[in-house]
Amino acid sequence: MPATDGVLRRDPADIAPWAETCGQIRCLVEQKDGAAAEIHHVEITDAKMHYHERTEEIYLVTKGSGELEVDGETCRVRPGDAILIPPGAWHTLENNGTSELTILCMCSPPYSHDDTFFE
Repeated sequence: MPATDGVLRRDPADIAPWAETCGQIRCLVEQKDGAAAEIHHVEITDAKMHYHERTEEIYLVTKGSGELEVDGETCRVRPGDAILIPPGAWHTLENNGTSELTILCMCSPPYSHDDTFFE
């Protein structure tokens, strides 16, 4: 249902995940829904160092804890933390090895494989 037709609600449990850059991803809101940004539910596993030339990402940690690296600086993250990753910033996120790490990732403009670059 396009966002312009009313309220859009998606439950992550209703969406089959697939492997992506940072782990298992479920798209909750997508460009094809008529949205200006996307929201992804991501279970962090085997995240790869990467950057996006045009896309800004905002992470909201919903479960677990881990280490975030952005342009060579690292910090611990935990539930409730919000992180802004600007376009062009190299980044990766790893769980602490003892718990599941889940985030909501908001992407604007929407995510594109053509805008993702790896080390």
